[in-house]
Amino acid sequence: MKVIVCGAGQVGSNIARYLATEDNDITVIDQSPELVRRLTDTVDVKGLVGYASHPGVLEQAGAAVADMVIAVTYADEVNMVACQVAHSIFDVPTKIARVRHQAYLQPIWSNLFSRDNMPIDVIISPEIEVARAVTRRLRVPGSFEMIPLADDKVRLVGVRCSEDCPVVHTPLRQLTQLFPDLNLVIVGLSRDDRPIVPSADDHMLPGDEVYFVVDTEQVPRAMAAFGHEEAEARRLLIFGGGNIGRFLAEELERDFAWVNAKIIEHNLETAEDVASRLKKTVVIRGDVLDPEILDEAGASTAETVVAVTNDDETNILSSLLAKRQGCQRAITLINKQTYTPLAPSLGIDVVVNPQSITVSTILQHVRRGRIHSVHSLREGFGELIEADALETSSLVGRSIREANLPDGVLIGAIVRDGQVINPRGATVIQSKDRIVLFASADAIRDVERLFSVRLEFF
Repeated sequence: MKVIVCGAGQVGSNIARYLATEDNDITVIDQSPELVRRLTDTVDVKGLVGYASHPGVLEQAGAAVADMVIAVTYADEVNMVACQVAHSIFDVPTKIARVRHQAYLQPIWSNLFSRDNMPIDVIISPEIEVARAVTRRLRVPGSFEMIPLADDKVRLVGVRCSEDCPVVHTPLRQLTQLFPDLNLVIVGLSRDDRPIVPSADDHMLPGDEVYFVVDTEQVPRAMAAFGHEEAEARRLLIFGGGNIGRFLAEELERDFAWVNAKIIEHNLETAEDVASRLKKTVVIRGDVLDPEILDEAGASTAETVVAVTNDDETNILSSLLAKRQGCQRAITLINKQTYTPLAPSLGIDVVVNPQSITVSTILQHVRRGRIHSVHSLREGFGELIEADALETSSLVGRSIREANLPDGVLIGAIVRDGQVINPRGATVIQSKDRIVLFASADAIRDVERLFSVRLEFF
């Protein structure tokens, strides 16, 4: 597949890195020679210095034969024009653009991004995606990750094992004997920041981060098995009243009516604006690093703080201050990847990384075959994939044991006619089954082939 990535920042470089490992033909465009050089020195991609919206630059990048343009520069307008040029001049089939400024995304202008006006196939708004990622984590207290799959029939949950976790030091093969009625499959471990695709003989250790797929109805029981029985937050503090903080508060007011939320915002104009848009959320103007402001906001009695200001250091320090005052849990927005491994040791419970979330959202529209959703788990670890098994797939009619799945692939759940099936070696995959699986980075291309639509299907 020929893909042009406009923008060599963190999101653009991560997208290019993911796709390049799968033998795609990738060209990256950026105005910065330094960013282009840094990427081409480390990743097998072509680099081009120039303005991504200029027709001549896109032509030089190979737009005439490109399958997709992914525009993720820092400027919304460049992203939109790049997609327009790619469509109008080069007839590129798929155009994806990151659009940050909410003025473009108001419902009143919903016709703007239509094929007759500005033909962009997929609009990605990082602020909205981050707010949704935070609310997902709020739905399962004690988790650092939660992703609903198969129309929320199953969920991927990430938990951290403590010293008193009931299942540490237990071989994974014994979990079925300990919990015979629990539809749960562990699909990934992270130990000392090193990803592990687990085998049946592996066991969990204190400090491990564990990813498992579980029947949604059994999430509370699964969390209890890992020693997490935290209560759902009813008192919540949001640090930062920008777009992410406002979107989060709006979602809480709409979907979490029982939550008492407060926002702390330093900028007067922003605080007044967000207060005018919200109905029941209390907005406090002040510094999130001021202990008196935290005391006024009730940090000592809050169950959860969500730090989503524009500054990583402020988010980290304010989260720690809130926990020191008595707040039970901290969800912290961190952009810099170098800070992420430090978070657990500092006492931060959940890290939200906008770049990873944006990359996952874009990958959903890049993957081929009958793939419904894709979610990236940690940088370079692998992907959680939800796909339909078609009649022509080599999986159909075989048991999982006989399917000869590629190394690094684990099936987490099968949904058949609305029912969740816990996959076992003898489980036979049928046509139209919805498969939820984990694939390590080097196995993704093989998974695409398993779920591709062959000509004889038509």
